[in-house]
Formats: sequence, structure tokens, C-alpha cells
Amino acid sequence: MKIAVCIKQVPDTANVKLDPETHTLKREGVESIVNPFDLFALEAALRIKEAAGGEIVAITMGPPQAEAVIKEAIGFGVDEGLLLSDRAFAGADTWATTATLAGAIEGLGGVDLVICGKQAVDGDTAQVGPGIAQRLGLPHVAFVKGFREITGERLVVERQMDDGYDVVELPLPALMTVVREVGEPRPPSLKGKMRAKKYVVPMRGAAELGLTAEQVGLAGSFTQVVKVFAPTHSGDRRRLQGSDDEMGTQVIDALVENQVIMLGS
Repeated sequence: MKIAVCIKQVPDTANVKLDPETHTLKREGVESIVNPFDLFALEAALRIKEAAGGEIVAITMGPPQAEAVIKEAIGFGVDEGLLLSDRAFAGADTWATTATLAGAIEGLGGVDLVICGKQAVDGDTAQVGPGIAQRLGLPHVAFVKGFREITGERLVVERQMDDGYDVVELPLPALMTVVREVGEPRPPSLKGKMRAKKYVVPMRGAAELGLTAEQVGLAGSFTQVVKVFAPTHSGDRRRLQGSDDEMGTQVIDALVENQVIMLGS
């Protein structure tokens, strides 16, 4: 089985601050890490490989320094890695990002399974995984929390829901996004760390993926981030009291009073 895992380099959110003048994230001096949810995707891929055999390829899109997350993935036991880096990729929204990642996955040839973390902590959209599946025409299931059956032809997975979980049969090839309950990431092995040190990360740009500048980055995006800001409150706070139903009614009354919602007749 050939498995592609999409991972992302993100700023450590514990140390991220907002620039009050530019309203953007201050990235200078902030440590970059593997998106925490993507570590669960790597662990899921490793467990599937242990059960059904095959190889794992980790893919990331970012500046040249993002090769660090590929090397980290190699340390965990991933077989190969690929860095997608090109100035044309800058400013990509989720639409343009999925175009780039899908192009890279197609270039690998014969991928049986694509795994993503449920979302990235810097964007929190949870759109990239399903977007890749749509572009590649793959069946997909989101929020996978566990496996019932793993074979070379299908997976039977548990999909996390608000009221429990569903059991879903997923024919291959397919894509899935995973949540932390899928399994605690294992520590990198000494052998993996040694291999990661020597590993030369292959790099691909837009032209090598068969993509034009109009399909990727800011040019290929339908949305743009104008600014990022920390929300403020007016200082008007109320403590709700009563039963759940009574407090629910109080919340609705407050939303109507402040013209946040309108109730129909």
C-alpha cells in the first residue's frame, strides 16, 4: 500500500502574538513545529503500514526551511518525503493549497491512501483534506478516530461524531482526516533520527507539478486574509442563572436584544 501523508509547518501557537500595527501574526523569533494534528496522521499511516505493508511519503508545502518537518517525519519512520516550495505558492488559500498538494500526489503515481490531520492550528479551516479528495476524485471520510479492519483493498474505520461514532467502510484508493484519538504519536527512533540527518529532501515547484502560476498561490486563491485580530469584549457581562432551559432562553433574548439574530414570527 502506498500512503501519502500531508503535513504542515506551523508557528508554535503557544508563542504566537499579533502585531498591533499590521494585524498579522508575528512569526519572527517564533519556533516552527509540525502541525500537531498532522502528527496523528503520521501515526495513523505508520500503524496502517505495520498492518498492511507498503510505503509512506510525507508531503509539505512551504518555504525551503519547511524541509525540517519532512526530516522530522523521516525520523518517525516515514520512507520518503517531498517539499513543495516555490515563490508562486505564497499567499495560497485552501483552494490553491489543495491544487498544489493534489498535483504532487498525482505525481507520485498509484497512491492508495491519503491521510491528513483534521486541521492546521494556524488556519483551523479543516478544508484541505476534503479539498484534496474532491480534486482527486477520491472517496473520503473525516475525523477518523480508530480502525476496525485494514486490508489492501479497504479500511473499516470509526468516524468521530458529536454523539458517539459511526463505523464506515472506505474502499481504496481514498482519503481520510484523523483526530487525536486515532493514536498517540510514537517517539522518533534512533535509527530514524540518523537517517533523517542524512536525508536529502526532494523539492518541487509549480512547473514540475504541471501547474501554472495562475493556479497556485495568491493568484489561484479565491480568498485573502485582510487582517488577523484578537477579539475584544465590551465589558458588559452577565451571569446566567436558572435551569438549562432558562439560561438558553436568556442567551437567545440577549442575542435578539443586541441584534445579533432576528426571530421570525
